[in-house]
Amino acid sequence: MYSSLVEGHMRELYASLSEKDRRRYAAVEAEKLGHGGVKYIADLFGCHEDTIRRGQQDVERLPDDEAAGRVRVKGGDEVLLALQSSVWSPPWKRSSSSTRPARR
Repeated sequence: MYSSLVEGHMRELYASLSEKDRRRYAAVEAEKLGHGGVKYIADLFGCHEDTIRRGQQDVERLPDDEAAGRVRVKGGDEVLLALQSSVWSPPWKRSSSSTRPARR
């Protein structure tokens, strides 16, 4: 549907975007093409058709998008922050043997 030169530029742009923006860009490109656009764009970008469908849902909610400034789900960094905290330690490094499950 597009020339190989344009497809190359589209792939380069797609690769430079965040995960959320990739979904949305793919969704808009698929919408421009109409019937068969989702499959064509999924093949072009090497992504799953469901990713494009999720991007279509994202685009429909754009004015009311509560995640407008975020790339990932809210709270996704809590585990990372806990791991970096000097107070928290993983269960296998805790000194108390009572926290360990019994071996069978």
